[in-house]
Amino acid sequence: MTRFALAVLALSLAACTDPAPDPPIPAASGASALPAGPRHVELHETENGYELLVDGEPFFIQGAGLEFGDVEALAAHGGNSFRTWRTDNGEQTGQEVLDEAAANGLLVTMGLEIAREREGEGRGYFGFDYDDEAAVAEQLERVRAEVMKYKGHPALIIWGIGNELNLGATNPKVWDAVNEISEMIHEVDPNHLTTTMLAGIGPELAEDVRTRAPDLDLLSIQMYADIENLQQRVADSGWEGPYMVTEWGATGHWESDSTAWGAPIENHSSRKADLYRQRYEDAILAERGQLVGSYVFLWGQKQERTPTWYGMFMPTGETTESVDVMQYVWTGEWPDNRAPRIEAPTLDGRTATDDIRLQPGQSVPAQITATDPEGDALRYIWEVRREQTVLSHGGDDEPETEALPGLAAPVDAPETTLTAPGEPGTYRLFVSIYDGAGGAAHANLPFYVEE
Repeated sequence: MTRFALAVLALSLAACTDPAPDPPIPAASGASALPAGPRHVELHETENGYELLVDGEPFFIQGAGLEFGDVEALAAHGGNSFRTWRTDNGEQTGQEVLDEAAANGLLVTMGLEIAREREGEGRGYFGFDYDDEAAVAEQLERVRAEVMKYKGHPALIIWGIGNELNLGATNPKVWDAVNEISEMIHEVDPNHLTTTMLAGIGPELAEDVRTRAPDLDLLSIQMYADIENLQQRVADSGWEGPYMVTEWGATGHWESDSTAWGAPIENHSSRKADLYRQRYEDAILAERGQLVGSYVFLWGQKQERTPTWYGMFMPTGETTESVDVMQYVWTGEWPDNRAPRIEAPTLDGRTATDDIRLQPGQSVPAQITATDPEGDALRYIWEVRREQTVLSHGGDDEPETEALPGLAAPVDAPETTLTAPGEPGTYRLFVSIYDGAGGAAHANLPFYVEE
């Protein structure tokens, strides 16, 4: 008998086209609303699908993936929840993470770090053998200790058992371990739900989870550009229970167009914002009968292929248009200060899809068109970096390439002159645009310096 207990909100947020949509059902209202003890969370089946209940009240998740991001800003922009990938993130303990959530009236889907079969780098447990019964048992006890430590916190609503355990995995016993962890959690913590985060969804994967991990309360799916096919992917998988989307956002670097030399082409910040809004309206809201909410990726900044590919914030902390869009679709209102809007930049009169090749030392013009909704004066920063060659897999840690000084002049202008590096190879020209009031835009162009 599965634990697909029964749930989520018939959200009243209508399709978000101007004029502003009806506001969503309010969820967490503020720190004063949080009780001293744990929240009781359950799923309830309705005529329209499922409804997530927190202390008996409907709660549709309007959340973001957040590990080192600005919790206060998430609440201010209309979010009501965030998810983590682990309890202690290396900078904050799980207690500190939950306390900060509670102080801002937010609820948390807290990740539990579960070992992955694939190899990897950075934080986490990689190269795990799920045929090693002693190691599996040791992991169970480690996770039990984490659950016991945080299960009574009022900001907690859902336990996320592992992240993308299917990625690069071949041993289906991983789902047996997930089920055992879920059973343990339900035994010691009757107040909160369990899920596991999957990279994509398909019939075989759904069947593995359905048959080997039936104790899970709901499923979590992570998709990027393919989120536009969410409804069809779920239907094709045969999954009929409740689920969340726990990562979605920018087009993945594996999904984007690439240059002739294999450099993925990143959308500029305005194009990303347009896609965030489209994907939320057409995919997330369209599935709200079976879907109990989502966590947009990433409320913060990270290096993955570039310093700007997935983060909704700049490395220096400014918000991009994607943050503006999420506030609008969550609340029906735009921020008082909106980020600059840009058009695709050009280099030597060409765009990123034109496979730009230059000779060493060649000087060519570059330009970008930017406007600010409030008419703020804009500041520009142009810089050249080598193409990233130390490539991560599955979001693992990745080093940032250093900027090469003196190759773009002037630096602070909508038009500049690029002098191609003297060493042949692959590079990117980056431009960042700041409005001086906390908003920013970004774009980059890959180019190749020939022998």
